[in-house]
Order: sequence, then C-alpha cells, then structure tokens
Amino acid sequence: MNILLTGSEGFIGKHLHKFLEQNNHKVIPIDKLSGNDLINCDLKYDVDLVIHLAGLSGVRDSLDRPTEYWKENVIAGQRLFDYFPNTRILYASSSTAVDPWRNPYAMSKKSLESIAPKNSVGMRFTTVYGPGAREHMLIPRILRDDVPFIHTNHTRDFIHINDLIMAIDTLMKSDFKGICDVGRGESYNLIELLNYFGIDAEKRIGNEFEREDNKADNKVLNKLNWSTTIDLYDYIKEYKNVNWYENKCS
Repeated sequence: MNILLTGSEGFIGKHLHKFLEQNNHKVIPIDKLSGNDLINCDLKYDVDLVIHLAGLSGVRDSLDRPTEYWKENVIAGQRLFDYFPNTRILYASSSTAVDPWRNPYAMSKKSLESIAPKNSVGMRFTTVYGPGAREHMLIPRILRDDVPFIHTNHTRDFIHINDLIMAIDTLMKSDFKGICDVGRGESYNLIELLNYFGIDAEKRIGNEFEREDNKADNKVLNKLNWSTTIDLYDYIKEYKNVNWYENKCS
C-alpha cells in the first residue's frame, strides 16, 4: 500500500515507518521536524491509507500551552481529514480523551475524535514505552534509576512499542471503524513498580488534571486476535541485567 505517515520522526512514528517499509509498503513521511508542517505542507499525494501520528502529547505541558496544543492536534488534524475525505485514516488519540475536561491535551484529543471521518479509526493509546521513548517519561527514568517523584494514587497501563506497532498493523488489516483502546489492558501500580526495583522517589498525590488510571479496554483488538507479548517487569529486568553485566565487564 501507499501510506501517508504523519509524525514520522516521533517515537512511535520512527518505529512504525521502519515496520511498514520492512513489510513492503511505500511510505510517504510527513513531519514538522523535517520541514513539513501539517498546518501548511503539500498533501497532494495518491495514497491508500493515512496514519496520522503527528501532534503534541503530554498532559502537563498542555496546561502551559493550550493554544499550541489546539493548533497542532485539532486544526492540523482537521486539515488532514478535509483533504482525505474518502481515504481510510488511522489516527492517534489518547486514553486521556475519556475525561476531556481534565486538561487541554485530553480536550484536544477528544475534539479530534469528534471531527474525524466516519471511515476512520481513533486509536486511544495508553502509556507507550520502549527504545527511543522520551527521556523524561517514567520508564526511561526507571531504567536510569532517576525518578524524582511518583504519584501514589496513580496506576498506569504501559504498552511496549512493539506491541503497539502490531496493534496498528492489526487495525490496518481490519475493516473496523470508530474508537479503539490500544494498551496492555493491565494497570500497574506505580509505587509497587518502584519498590520492586528498589527505587526511592518523593511520593506525591496526583492532582485532578490527570486520570488516576488509564487502563485500556482491548475488546476491539481482542476480537481481531491481537494480544500483547512483552511484560513491563520483564522488559525492565532484562535491561537492568544487561547493563549490570556490561558495567561489571567494562
């Protein structure tokens, strides 16, 4: 297939771009980092599918930059939807869209869902981790033993990037339309996670701007015979054991 991929230089986009090319798809990448701003770039492409990953993410940043989040997540998305009204579109939403009143990021994603074409798929990603994830996210911090604080009342659904890519591939090959949760379908207690790996961090109570839990309901993907393969604890243990061995031998 000829696939237009926005956000191709991001964490998920880089992994997906590589996967698609390895599976003999022709990818047309669009990313602001490479000079193609979705707000005004050329979209005159003949494609079979659009996968829209571009936009801003992060709850806390959105509190300080609400206008920018609206522009990048809603206005840019609207332009893409308007340009490809008859092309199937898979787009990145977020588990935060369940409670759009909590923060500008959640509101932007819920708004994106509300204007999406009927033949599209809104993928509500939970918390994605794996090689290339942003350094300030929790799992990379755990790998570095550098967690300044943790919210004691929060649990999170963590999904490995490889499982996420396979979920997108599954949705690509299906005829599903609508909103679909994409996560492991399991909530991890953050205090228990840090205690297991012996990491000490300041303990705080999370505020109302963030959901206490973002567990995915994978009923759509389960019906499509998709399932996750990578456990968070196993991933962290393997990383730490490998690095312990390398440090000892260096």
